[in-house]
Amino acid sequence: MSDMNRQPVALVLGATGGVGGAVARALNDRGYHIRALNRDPSRLDGRLAHYEWIKGDAMRREDVENAARGAELIFHGVNPPGYKDWDRLVMPMLENTIAAARLANARILFPGTIYNFGRDVFPYPNEESPQNPHTRKGLIRVAVEERLREAAFDGTQVILVRAGDFFGGGAAANSWFGQMVKAHVPLTRITNPATPGVGHQWAYLPDLAETFAALNDRAGQLPKFANYHFEGFYDADGMQMVEAIRRISGDPKLKVSRFPWFAVPLLAPFMTLMREVLEVRYLWKEAMHMKNDKLVAVLGHEPRTPLDTAVRTALEEIGVTVPRAAAPAMLKGPVSRA
Repeated sequence: MSDMNRQPVALVLGATGGVGGAVARALNDRGYHIRALNRDPSRLDGRLAHYEWIKGDAMRREDVENAARGAELIFHGVNPPGYKDWDRLVMPMLENTIAAARLANARILFPGTIYNFGRDVFPYPNEESPQNPHTRKGLIRVAVEERLREAAFDGTQVILVRAGDFFGGGAAANSWFGQMVKAHVPLTRITNPATPGVGHQWAYLPDLAETFAALNDRAGQLPKFANYHFEGFYDADGMQMVEAIRRISGDPKLKVSRFPWFAVPLLAPFMTLMREVLEVRYLWKEAMHMKNDKLVAVLGHEPRTPLDTAVRTALEEIGVTVPRAAAPAMLKGPVSRA
């Protein structure tokens, strides 16, 4: 029997994306053989060549079922790019994953979002808070989670982790962090989407991926539907991320501009992305802070890279030149509530 056949197999849907790529790396580091689905594997970056790539489409059930054969878990990290056709594509892709997981007797790992929550549960929603979203995207995500609960009730284990806005670890260039600085040019200005004095929640993708991997290690001790909140970095006044970027840049007076929210309603009728941005504007105007008590009760701590290390790495990944510093370090002890 080959080494590959002795390894547990993880099917990662969305392995070329931010969260999918980060989770694939975390599982690979734990000894998993990573299998991934892509419509055209021949065009992929050579750095991903050590994964087993299967040609296929997440919208085709037979492709997903074929890729999932022999897999212990499926990470569902695939979404329509740019929020295009969410209402038409999200649920069919999820149904394909559920069908494949049932056929392979595999568990599902799923990244939840904050869009599920409305203002009625602010500022401290917990894992069991009512989900009354204000947006179309939020309504879709509520339907997604309801379907995952049904799948868990029918016997397919689901591990769901909800987190704030992604940064670092391969997060998309059009992420909110990517909007704060310009890639591949000298760092001369920060554009801050936050409202001064209003908190905002961020998730460093390598830490979130490590959290998924650690929960997966304990899958046998978890309920069929295991849902957790990832605290990550909570910017309590909307300025701490800005100050971290300033510290990394070496310029404590680096210019800060407000995000041009005034332009978003003007562009929304013509651009799908701007329409979606407008819908989640409330998450930048009102504080929401997900605590991680339930997660810490299971893991003992939440993986957390020191903020400046995480920000430095995130900046370097998008091509921003910053002063040299020590390599990233992972915090392994108990989580601070400071």
